[in-house]
This record gives sequence, C-alpha cells and structure tokens, in this order.
Amino acid sequence: MSANSDFTLAIEDLTVSFDGFKAVDSLNLYIDKNELHVVIGPNGAGKTTVLDLICGKTKATSGSIKFLNKELTDLSEHDIVRAGVGRKFQTPSIYENLTVMENLEVSYPKGRSVLGALMFKRSEQVMAKINEIAKEIMLEDELDTEAGLLSHGQKQWLEIGMLLIQNPQLLMLDEPVAGMSVKEREQTAELLNKISSGRSVLVIEHDMEFVEQIAHKVTVLHQGKILAMGDMASVQSDPKVVEVYLGH
Repeated sequence: MSANSDFTLAIEDLTVSFDGFKAVDSLNLYIDKNELHVVIGPNGAGKTTVLDLICGKTKATSGSIKFLNKELTDLSEHDIVRAGVGRKFQTPSIYENLTVMENLEVSYPKGRSVLGALMFKRSEQVMAKINEIAKEIMLEDELDTEAGLLSHGQKQWLEIGMLLIQNPQLLMLDEPVAGMSVKEREQTAELLNKISSGRSVLVIEHDMEFVEQIAHKVTVLHQGKILAMGDMASVQSDPKVVEVYLGH
C-alpha cells in the first residue's frame, strides 16, 4: 500500500538503528485527516522514538516519512515545525513567569523573521486568536494569570494551546495526562476530541481508560514493530496484545 494524498502522515518502512539495535523496525503507519491516533506499548517499544523521527530530532536509518505528501526525513526540526507539525513533550515547556496571554502571544506564528517580530503588535486579529484558543483550552478566565501559578493540568493545556495557535496539521502529544487529576483527564479527553477536528492528532499514552475515551485508532508497538492496529475494542481483545502488554 503506497501513500497517497489522503493521508496527513504516511510512514513507510521506517527503521532506525542505534549501534545495531533496531529501536524502530520497518514501521508502516498511516494517519488520516481528522484522526486521533494513539500509540501504546510497553516501555522500550519505540513509541517516543517514532515521535523523535517524525519531528526530526532523530534521523531515520532508512524509510520514508511523508507529511501532507512532503518528505520529512531530510528536513531540519525547525523546517518540520514550519511545515505544520507540532509536538508536545512530557514535561511542559511554558514560560512560567509570563501570563497565559503572553505565553500564547509569543507562540503566535509572527516571528518568521526578526522584522516580523519587531512589527508585531497586539492586533485585533492576534487577540481574537488568543481568546479563541484560550477558550478551547479552558483557560479563558486565566489569561492574566502567571503560568507558574496554574495547576499541572492547566499547564499542559496551555502548552497544547501554544501549539494550536501555530495551527499545526499534525499535533503530537507524549503522555498528555500523566500526573493529572481524574477531572483534568476527562477535560483533556474532551479537548483532544475537539482539536482532532480539522487536523490529525498522534498521542502516546499509558492510561488505558484515557485511550478508550479518545482513540479513533490504536497502534500497539512492541520492540519497534507494530503488534496490532485497529479500534480499541479489537486491540484490547487481541491475544498477542494481551500477552505482551495488557496482561501485566
């Protein structure tokens, strides 16, 4: 099956070796527009490495990663972001001493050039976008709050907002609900379901209840290879998956 224009992301025969160890081994993965795709699997399965490969942090040994039909494997991390791929790491990287509004403002994709940054004023257009995103990430009442004072969950939402304001077509999140309260996890599920409309979202997650709330499709990785793929119900009942992952 070769990638056609229908996929936001088409990964084909992707392999990366570290000193002879194949962390990702001949991986094929296709993600549609508007699809919320969750990757699960035991530690060391290669989940984070896949995100590292997509965003250019790690270079593939072989294989192809096409994003909206554009080959990513030769691009720099910066160019991949500019192409429309946003990634949130496990630890939130927000500016703790800036307000929520200022965090969103500095993430607004104005600074394509130094001149762009200098000419940038809080225009109505920018403020409208900031307010729209703040509402989406449930922080509209916290715009003047210093980010360092937010709860753990709110900090994670702010970082998602900082990515959303750049309007990525693919958003990648690494364990977004780790350390969250039950209520925050539920709100995050709602948020991710909302933002997967109009873009593709790729999530790595361990929390199975959360995966059930959000996943359109689930891929189970094991030792760098795909063990199973499908909807949550079929993956959960797959004997191979139960044996290596869910049985523990």
